[in-house]
Amino acid sequence: MKRLILACIGSLIALAASAQLYHPGEELEYRVSYRAKYFPNTEIGSVEINTAEVDFNDKSHYRVIGVGRTLPTYRWFFNMEDTYTIHIDTATLRTVHFQSDIKEGSYTFESTYCYDWDKMEVHSRWSSRKRPFRELTQPLTEHSMDAISLFFNMRTASADNFTEGGIGTLEMVLEDTVRHIQYRYLGREVKKIRNQGKFRALKFECQLGTTEGFSFTDGTVFTLWISDDRNKIPLSIESPVRIGSIQAYIYNFKGLKYPLESLIK
Repeated sequence: MKRLILACIGSLIALAASAQLYHPGEELEYRVSYRAKYFPNTEIGSVEINTAEVDFNDKSHYRVIGVGRTLPTYRWFFNMEDTYTIHIDTATLRTVHFQSDIKEGSYTFESTYCYDWDKMEVHSRWSSRKRPFRELTQPLTEHSMDAISLFFNMRTASADNFTEGGIGTLEMVLEDTVRHIQYRYLGREVKKIRNQGKFRALKFECQLGTTEGFSFTDGTVFTLWISDDRNKIPLSIESPVRIGSIQAYIYNFKGLKYPLESLIK
């Protein structure tokens, strides 16, 4: 489930037109549900993403915190609380620091990424189950980012630059490698969101690359819907699993910079 929550935070990457990059006070909350043929659609987890402006290393930074956790009803079965924090220089709008704190039952994982944009490299440090930390320095490109940074940066893309059926690639920094994410724009449609209503949306397919490359026909594709307005917030992500599917959808939102004009009343 951790990988799916990460996908909901990090693969809610997709995309968008003329939106704000970082807006202090914005709060986005998602519900994560599971459904299968003989299993009703059941909410099992949540994802919360909050943006603020803070002092970090004696400079003004935007701070974004993303938290994925199981809902109280299911914590007896699997207790998970994953926290991701990034700091972004308000002057350059580049991420300078990323930190994760993963707690899933008895499993723990910690990591930090320190970005050096002058040298175009990122230094990562990570440890699982309280073992000694491992460290690695990797080269960056202008498009290399951690999952949370991708989530926000892609919101500045212009929908006018997307061609239906067109394919693009993103670069996601992980502890010891850079993974490529390929996405395909499927066009506009009206998307119904549970307990929220209908939205005008941009629809995408997205897939993490493997050593064998990409294939949009092998059943590992995430489908994403993004609000078709100036905010361009991710509305929903759906992914098939071995039995059934996982879905994350917008549950609550506050502090948006623009009116949510994509909501059809």
